[in-house]
Amino acid sequence: MHLPALLATTAPDEEGSGAVTEAALPSDIVEASASTVLLYLLVGVAAAFVVGLLVTGVARRVGRRSAVVADVEQRARRPFRVLLVVVAARVVLEAATLQAGWAEPLAYVANLVIIAMVAWIVASAVFVLEDVTLSRYGTDVADNRRARRVQTQASLLRRLTVAIIVVFAVGAMLLTIPGAREYGATLFASAGVVGIVAGLAAQTSIANLFAGLQIAFTDGIRVDDVVVVEGEWGRIEEITLTYVVVHVWDDRRLILPSTYFTTTPFENWTRKDSQVMGTVMLDVDWSVPLEGLRAELDRVLAATDRWDGRVGLLQVMDAVGGAINLRVIVSAVDGPTLADLRAEVREALVVWMQVNAPDALPRSRVADVAGGATTGGRPVHEEREEPRLPVEQRTGTHPTPPAPPAPRRAGSADEQRPAPSTGETGLFTGSIAAVTRARDFQGPGESEMAERRAADAARSGERDGADTADEPRSWRDELAADRDPAQR
Repeated sequence: MHLPALLATTAPDEEGSGAVTEAALPSDIVEASASTVLLYLLVGVAAAFVVGLLVTGVARRVGRRSAVVADVEQRARRPFRVLLVVVAARVVLEAATLQAGWAEPLAYVANLVIIAMVAWIVASAVFVLEDVTLSRYGTDVADNRRARRVQTQASLLRRLTVAIIVVFAVGAMLLTIPGAREYGATLFASAGVVGIVAGLAAQTSIANLFAGLQIAFTDGIRVDDVVVVEGEWGRIEEITLTYVVVHVWDDRRLILPSTYFTTTPFENWTRKDSQVMGTVMLDVDWSVPLEGLRAELDRVLAATDRWDGRVGLLQVMDAVGGAINLRVIVSAVDGPTLADLRAEVREALVVWMQVNAPDALPRSRVADVAGGATTGGRPVHEEREEPRLPVEQRTGTHPTPPAPPAPRRAGSADEQRPAPSTGETGLFTGSIAAVTRARDFQGPGESEMAERRAADAARSGERDGADTADEPRSWRDELAADRDPAQR
């Protein structure tokens, strides 16, 4: 029996509402109606599936010439096909005035699936919009800081939008269930939404969400910034709504909640400029030739391409106890280059002292008080032969003439030096792999740094124009005055 003929034979129920009940029809008609509905359901689902295949196939062919269409087809293909199939099934069930016992639960399930697929398609459109936005900014160039900033903000906005879509989808699903409609209405009500947000704002997850938005739009950190957090040096690899991934220099990943960067002080080496300075600490003996060590430092810095020429000096930081504490300050264009420069300078100075000034190496002195030696004054370094046991007592053999002592090397600059090693010692420089590794930790480009400085200068000018002449200086002005003596 066909569905129209079946509907023509039905009659209103006792209440006159027009609805058809199974009790008003013979059992054979009820069985025939159920089988007919199932048949129409299968036909409708099959037809919708074929239509979905055709539409996605056409979109795939068009996508060969359009990257946007290809992205839409790839992301929305599955939910679109499922949506067509479920909509076809729902239409058949809606058209069946006489519904079998299993039809009503199936209709509820179909409504839930339709809402979920629509939300999926809308979320896919958000992903496509993010891809289109990011495609306008290339990240494969040296100065890709602006692209990184757009990537950070677009990623966070996409995550927030998808979260809102999920919340509305869940609320719409609750509205379709009679027993849960009041919860769905509460979720959609503005007062209810405000109450939920206000009640959950103190929770860790929502606090991290707000912190992530604050990070994205206050420019405290951005993707690819070089930072020092928890005593670890690395770069910002990813910023999400709830956490930040820091790529540490030894390829470890440090996962920190977003609230960490809004509540805890941290170092940002590339906030305005990537140029940095570093130190090399040395403990040496009192007899160290400082001028010769400074000359060696100048020679090493002039011979290396890791030094940027800004700062290169040697200072005596402490001179108490049995050693002198030296500090070497050098500068480089970025953090990775500085790390290798410090290692190179440290090694060169140690080798120079071993060859040219062995007495300058750290040593421990023992004063012979019983022998009447005086304490204080300049220590006298005497070359004395260490006491030795007779050869017979040491080896059981006859003594042999002692070898003449080796002549003491002079501290001249033209002395024979050991040949340098040919192996690369740089972690971030000196090889293709090292340069590739360093590229991840170089920070933003110069144009982005200039943009940051201009923005800060504009904000500073606005503050200066609004302040009165007799208002005390802010902590930023005090800090700038400490760095620049001319402003004091």
